[in-house]
This record gives sequence, C-alpha cells and structure tokens, in this order.
Amino acid sequence: MQITRTQWLILVIAAIGFAFDIYELLMLPLIIKPAMASLSQPIIEQLVAGGMAREAAMALYLPGGERYVEWARTLFFVPAIAGGVFGLLGGYLTDLFGRRRILTFSILLYAFAACAAGFATSLPQLLVFRCLVFIGVCVEFVAAVAWLAEIFKEPAMREKALGYTQAFSSLGGLLVAAANIVAAKWALDLPAIHGTHEAWRYTLISGVIPAIPLLIIRPFLPESPAWKAKREAGSLRRPSIAELFGPALRKTTILTTLVFAASYGIAFGAIQQLPQVIGARAIGTPVESGHAGVIAVAKTAVGKAAGEAKAAGRELTPAQKRSVGGNASDAEVANVTFWQEIGGLSGRFVFAMIAVVIISRRNLFRIFQIPSLLFVPLLFWWISTQLGNADSLTMVKAGIFVAGFLVIAQFSFWGNYIPLVFPLHLRGTGESFAANIGGRVLGTAAAWITITLSASDKPDPAKIAIVGACVAGGYALIGAILTQFLPEPGHDAEA
Repeated sequence: MQITRTQWLILVIAAIGFAFDIYELLMLPLIIKPAMASLSQPIIEQLVAGGMAREAAMALYLPGGERYVEWARTLFFVPAIAGGVFGLLGGYLTDLFGRRRILTFSILLYAFAACAAGFATSLPQLLVFRCLVFIGVCVEFVAAVAWLAEIFKEPAMREKALGYTQAFSSLGGLLVAAANIVAAKWALDLPAIHGTHEAWRYTLISGVIPAIPLLIIRPFLPESPAWKAKREAGSLRRPSIAELFGPALRKTTILTTLVFAASYGIAFGAIQQLPQVIGARAIGTPVESGHAGVIAVAKTAVGKAAGEAKAAGRELTPAQKRSVGGNASDAEVANVTFWQEIGGLSGRFVFAMIAVVIISRRNLFRIFQIPSLLFVPLLFWWISTQLGNADSLTMVKAGIFVAGFLVIAQFSFWGNYIPLVFPLHLRGTGESFAANIGGRVLGTAAAWITITLSASDKPDPAKIAIVGACVAGGYALIGAILTQFLPEPGHDAEA
C-alpha cells in the first residue's frame, strides 16, 4: 500500500506524541527523591523551629520515612486518579468533538504543566502540576490511537502504523533518562531556579521541548476521515459510557480494563520503583544505613563538584552545595533507567514486527506476558540480595533490559488491540475506560501498594525490591489468568 506524504507526516507526529507521553510519565520515578529532599526543606525547618531534633525531622522525608512514604504514594497515585477520571472524560469528548481537536488541547495542557512543575516551590504545587500533566497525557494517548486506527483503514497497514509509532514511546523513556543525565551534569551551568541549580527541576522543564513541533503541526493535519464522514452525514451515534456495560460490550470492557491494569501493575509495582533502590546507592557501592549514609554520599558529591567549580575559577553557593549531592545520584539512576528503556524500545519494535504475522491477539500478548510473569518477580527478588555488591550493577542493567523488553511491549499490544474491539462512535470512550481506569488508576495503584507495604523507619532498598517482586507477580498472575477470556476481534474491525 502506497503511503502518502500526509500519512507520513501523521506517522511522524504520532511517533513524537507517543514519545512525549512516556517522557512525561517516567519523569516522576527519576526525580521524586531529589524533589522530595528539596521541597521538604521548608517543612523540616518549621519542624525544627517547633522543637523537633533536626535529624528526626529530616528522617521523616528520607526514603522509607513516614512523610516520604505519604508524599511518594500521593505523587504516584493521585495524578493517576486525576488522569483516569479526566482522561475518561477526554475519551468521551474525543468521540463527541473529534480526534484532532482534543489532541491539540491535550498537548497544550501538559506542555504548560510540564514547564510549570519545574518551578514548583512546594510539594502540593508539584502535585497539582503533575495531575495536569497526567490528564493531558491520558487524553492524548486515547485520541491519538483512535486517530491513527481510523486514518489507516487497511488491517496490515493499521497494525504497522500503530505498532511502530507506539514503539517510539520507549524512545521517550530514553530521552527522559538522557535529559536527567544531562541536567545532572550541567546543572551548575544552567540558570538558577529559586536560587538553586537542582537537576530535577531542569528535567521537568525539558518536557516542554517535544511539545513544540506537535503544537505547530498537529492542528493542520486532517481529522479522522471515518469520524468526519459519519458526523457530516448525521449518522454518528452519541457516545455513552453506559453503553460500554450493555450486553454487547460488557465482557470486552471489563476484561480489557482488568488485563490492561495488570500490564501497568507490573511496571509500576516493580520496574518503576527501581530508582528508589538504585537512588539509595544500594547497588554498586557499600550501603551506609540511615541518615548518616545519605549525608556521607551527599558530602562526596559536593566535594567533587566544589573541586570542579574551583578549577573553573568559581565557588559553589550554599544553595548549590545542598543540591549537588542529589544531582550526582540522579545521574546514576538515569543510567540504569536508560537500559530499561532500551529494553522497552526493543520489545516494542519486536512486537510491531510480529503483530502482522500472528493473527490470534491472545497468543500475541502471551509471548510477552507469560515470561514477564516469571522473570520480573525473580529479578527483583535477586536485586534484593545484591545490595552493596559492587559487581552486580552490570547484571542489574541486563536484567532491567529484559524486564523492559517483556513488559513495555505489552503496552503496544493495547494500542493495537483496543481499536478493534470498540465501535467507532465509542472508540475513544472505550479506549479511555480501559487505558485510564484500568491502566492509569488500577494499574498505577501498584506503586501505591509497593510504597505502602515497603515503608520502614529507615531507608530499606531490599524491602522495596522484595515487595515490588510480590506486587508485580500478583498483578502478572491475575493478567495471565484473565487473558484467556479476552475476545478475539475481527481483524477488519469498523474504521
């Protein structure tokens, strides 16, 4: 089939959009620890002024501390709920007003919120902006998938278009890891934000960059021809969430939602918690427990940065000294995340290649699902036994590459599958319910469960890894059981 110039442009813009989605979502695991350390400082000072010992106040906001756990759960889960609820509304509006219009508004929303988050001065502010980012991302994904599925009507071409453009989601993961590394390396040379040079702020702000080509080009691309034709002919039925639970679609809606949630649960319950383990410097260097260990690591990083600054003929300010230790840890975390996303990118491309060959959707999904059921829990159990082993970091990178390959490829499956099982007038609404209520709410709840069950008085990376293994295994098992009941769609579904 000949691809037109306009269709090539659509594919390029869709690929950028999918990459930007994941770019935004994967920021939080990378920046949560240094952001918490920075934004909790005013609260710690208030507690000290009220008579609490400084070390006790600081311990509340160290990984595993009571307040850290509360805010980490909140920052992971509340934006997901906001994205799920408003994303569902966005899917409904996509069916009501058209794919292109809602796409444009969703990009505007999370471009603004991504930039604003970098200037947050408190944890509640960061939470609000992350909620807005999630809402924009959740709406954009649903509208983009429906848009592509309806522009490319021929089944084989549709599979390729959806599969390969979604593969660029993992490129977004690579880009955010790279952005975090660059921000950590060049933080002192960038303009100060609120008097400091903290890498996590520049990482957040970088999220606005990929939005620029989307905002310039996407409004000029064509609307979905199938949706537009029905709208102009007056034959487009009004979308209805209640119809998703009618006799014809009830089974499809419930199963896609739950199995979608299982895929996300593996990622957020375990894989996305790895930065909390690596960020505690638990692998690759000897572990120092509690507050003293964190201070020792920070002092080492500050000393190195101070030497570099002195060689360049300048001095570190007190604010810079407070933030550089976190920047050094950011770079280590981002390096491991890089290998995770390389695995995810590989898995998505392999999925795209075999999606047009394997007709059974269930069998296609199981190629990635069943190995992940076994591999991810075992990997995180093994990681929990390697804390302080300087020789294990290479194996951790290899393991997270395989985990990313198996789990992230499952996300591509849903973008290809869901447009085939919901009718055109409910495509955005049905996709949104499965992706947002299933993936963004029920799936990302795995992060809340892992953080809650791994809470401890002192930072305990081993406990985080073990709990993550159990949570991911539970989600994966539920998904594997329910997959056998997923309906096999007709490959020539209405477009």
